[in-house]
Amino acid sequence: MENDVVWKKKERGRCFTLCRRFPLSACFSSGGLGSLSLPFSSVPAQGTELCVPYKTCKGGRFTGVLQSVALVLREFSAPANALQDYRKDHGTDDVHMLFRHCTKLQSAKCLHARLIVSQAIQNVCVSAKLVNLYCYLGSLALARHAFDNIHNRDVYAWNAMVSGYVRSGSSSEAIKCFSLFMMTSGLQPDYRTFPSVLKACRSLLDGMKIHCSALKYGFVWDVFVAASLVHLYCRYGPVANARRLFDEMPVRDMGSWNAMISGYCQSGNSEEALALSKELKHMDAVTIVSLLAACTEAGDFVRGVLIHLYSIKHGLDSELFVSNKLIDMYAESGNLKSCQRVFDEMTVRDLITWNSMIKAYEVNEQPLRALRLFEEMQFHRVQPDCLTLISLASTLAQLGDVRGGRSVQGFTLRKGWLLEDVTVGNTVVDMYAKLGLVDSARAVFDWLPSKDVISCNTIISGYAQNGFATEAIEMYNEMEEEEGGEITPNQGTWVSVLPACSQSGALRQGMKIHGRLLKNGLCSDVFIGTSLADMYGKCGRLEDALSLFYQIPRVSSVPWNTLIACHGLHGHGEKAMTLFREMLDEGVKPDHITFVTLLSACSHSGLVDDGRWLFELMQREYNIAPSLKHYGCMVDLFGRAGQLETAFNFIKAMPVQPDASIWGALLGACRVHGDVDLGKVASEHLFEVEPEHVGYHVLLSNMYASAGKWEGVDEIRGKGLRKTPGWSSMEVNNKVEVFYTGNQTHPMYEEIYKELRLLHEKMKMIGYVPDHRFVLQDVEDDEKEHILMSHSERLAIAFALVTTPPKTRIQIFKNLRVCSDCHSVTKFMSRITEREIVVRDSNRFHHFKDGVCSCGDYW
Repeated sequence: MENDVVWKKKERGRCFTLCRRFPLSACFSSGGLGSLSLPFSSVPAQGTELCVPYKTCKGGRFTGVLQSVALVLREFSAPANALQDYRKDHGTDDVHMLFRHCTKLQSAKCLHARLIVSQAIQNVCVSAKLVNLYCYLGSLALARHAFDNIHNRDVYAWNAMVSGYVRSGSSSEAIKCFSLFMMTSGLQPDYRTFPSVLKACRSLLDGMKIHCSALKYGFVWDVFVAASLVHLYCRYGPVANARRLFDEMPVRDMGSWNAMISGYCQSGNSEEALALSKELKHMDAVTIVSLLAACTEAGDFVRGVLIHLYSIKHGLDSELFVSNKLIDMYAESGNLKSCQRVFDEMTVRDLITWNSMIKAYEVNEQPLRALRLFEEMQFHRVQPDCLTLISLASTLAQLGDVRGGRSVQGFTLRKGWLLEDVTVGNTVVDMYAKLGLVDSARAVFDWLPSKDVISCNTIISGYAQNGFATEAIEMYNEMEEEEGGEITPNQGTWVSVLPACSQSGALRQGMKIHGRLLKNGLCSDVFIGTSLADMYGKCGRLEDALSLFYQIPRVSSVPWNTLIACHGLHGHGEKAMTLFREMLDEGVKPDHITFVTLLSACSHSGLVDDGRWLFELMQREYNIAPSLKHYGCMVDLFGRAGQLETAFNFIKAMPVQPDASIWGALLGACRVHGDVDLGKVASEHLFEVEPEHVGYHVLLSNMYASAGKWEGVDEIRGKGLRKTPGWSSMEVNNKVEVFYTGNQTHPMYEEIYKELRLLHEKMKMIGYVPDHRFVLQDVEDDEKEHILMSHSERLAIAFALVTTPPKTRIQIFKNLRVCSDCHSVTKFMSRITEREIVVRDSNRFHHFKDGVCSCGDYW
């Protein structure tokens, strides 16, 4: 048996009771309103009687409705208590107050049911508010149901439905509803109609149609309609159209100015936005946020500071979203002190605030401070989101924290973000690549259920940055050959794969990419053009690199730095200095990287005086404080020139603590020039800074071996350190061949060693004497000669000689520095075979021709 309801009625001033019993569920599940039925737990206990008085006299038209709904809400919803208190305090009844207390969909359903039973739903104003309520609570289906049951719809009702669709993101339905309104209602739209429907437009054509309707009904110069049109044209049309409309407006309010300024910002015209703002006499918080974004994009941080001062003067800096934007602006300018000051003065902080601060320290390479902020954020019980994890992953990569990185991956897996959000997946791949865990990066890449072009670019650049150039090129080829062509390479792809071609010497692959870029007309792009020039320069084609250099814009230092570095790599220090002077003549300001490349070029060419002049120039004329890289280049410059004492005194006079690279440069110079005593001093300082670095231990061991001090070699090798194996590669018939020192597993092993034996006999006949100092084992002389003959670059040259036609140019890439004996042998080989042999080792290029090397025996 179901619950009964007893109804009492008073008609025309005469009170009497009409008892009618019917099931309570009928109030909520009749006439197509089955979705309005109450949950079982909300139904009163069996036998409960609800006595609801319904009045149509003095108390007001909706007094009975109010009492009825209040009783239902008291039984089924907490907001009814607030409603009862309101009625007691005000002594009057207003049905519209009920909508304020319906904060959940179930309450709205109850209200809807009572309005139907009481016939109050027939009031178009009430029905329209119900439509709005359902839209606000996220139920478009119920909103449309309520709208369709309004028989006498007015403009307000239509506007409610259209704006409801817009708020929920159903743009196409909003346009359809507006079209239905215009064709069937016989009503005219008002000034509230157009702003809503203009927000729903997703194309310029739709917007122009609405613009015509606004013109027809005379609302185009209403400030709200005009501002909406400005927004529309900024989004989908030429910004000039929006500006023309803005200039023709007879009256402009703050919203109109904000629409135009934000439109310029969204279209990338930050300079225009800042210029327009000069005409403003007053700004509100929205204006300030738009202008701060424009200042950030334009790099006009002085103007940003002035806007900050304006916001302080008018009390707008306390607005949460203004403070957040100020943090972003100061972070972009690198002014972390101002970032922290804004953050400390905020009384209210949200997740965006914490994310902005963590990102500020992360992008400015202060990972420890970023990590402390993340811990502080957790202390304040602010839950991280995807953006937090993206910044945190980059922070841990900077710190080299492998354990923390794996924790980030585990957290994203538990949250489901790693597999649901491709951006998070790309971040984890990038994090592992920067940590040097290329296998983990590839594993995460393979797990991603959906990949975009950024995913491919990330794994390609990860391979290239960790020295896996061949794998990077293979990944690019897989991307190109993928069926369906769902992922199209973009600028980031080319900029990622071209350095891999440079590393491995894959000139043909680079030329193939160049051909595609020419076909697509992308070579004039400064980043792509610079990457192409770098590829040709590092593959030994300086002429092609120069040709590309003069075809791209050269207004920044980036292209100049690239070409200077390429010439330095080839030992053309004087040409590098000439390029630097051309750069200054064209008004391009050098940066700290410019001077690193120049000092390195001077080091490889023995231009000691030029190097000294550059080191002083960058401090005196350009106020560039030397970094450890600059100091390292100067130590290398003195060391290569044999000025070991000068290099040592320079280190002792440094105002900063020397790092491993500086002591390592001195140790390398001591090894080349045979100064064992100073080398021992350098190694002691070196191992204090970085005791576990294998390469430096091997370098010291080699120095002892060259000096014949085998007890020192045995002491170092007793530590169980493993040397990086030497290898050389070359490209033959579109295939990259790799040879390791002492390798005897190549299919053409016998032919290679036969060719080497013949060459060695010919070289000895014209004066070659093996330099046994570069044999790092204490063995007999004939065994030392055999060890020297099996160095990787000799194997590669011999392979090229037996597989390529006579007179063909040979190009070798070696991962380690060429030893003096191999350098001498290659000069003899170029003379005997009448071939040009190009060897790029870890330091520079060596062009061998007719028994002479381009380095002049200085490397």
